[in-house]
Amino acid sequence: MKSYRKELWFEIPGRRGFVNITPEIRNCLAESGIQEGLALVNAMHITASVFINDDESGLHQDFEKFLERLAPHEPVSQYRHNNTGEDNADAHLKRTIMGREVVVAVTKGRLDFGPWEQIFYGEFDGRRRKRVLVKIIGE
Repeated sequence: MKSYRKELWFEIPGRRGFVNITPEIRNCLAESGIQEGLALVNAMHITASVFINDDESGLHQDFEKFLERLAPHEPVSQYRHNNTGEDNADAHLKRTIMGREVVVAVTKGRLDFGPWEQIFYGEFDGRRRKRVLVKIIGE
C-alpha cells in the first residue's frame, strides 16, 4: 500500500469564508499516483473546517446565515471562552457544526464523488495562515 501526505496552506483575508479546494485535492491525488484507496482531507485548526457540498454561491450565503444564527459572533461577551482574551468562541462552535474532515473514495485514480459534490475549506476565524492535511492511502 502507498501513502501520500501533503499540507495545504490557506489565509482567508476576512473573518469567515469558504474556498473550493477540490482542484488542489485532485492535484494531490495525481501526485500520489494512487488509483484505488481513500483520501482524507482535514482542517488542522480548531476554528476551520473541511466539508463536502455543492459549489453554489446562494448555498454558501445560506451557510453563513445559518451558522451565524446558531453561533453569533457578537456579543463576544456571551461566550465563556472569550473570557480568556479571545473573541473566537463562535468560530469553535461553527467548526464543530461543519465538521473537521472528509474522506473520499478513490476509484480508478479519481475522487469518487456523487453529483455536485465538491470539497471546501471553511474558515471561521481568519486573517492568519492555517493548514489542511491531505492524506491519501491505497494502491
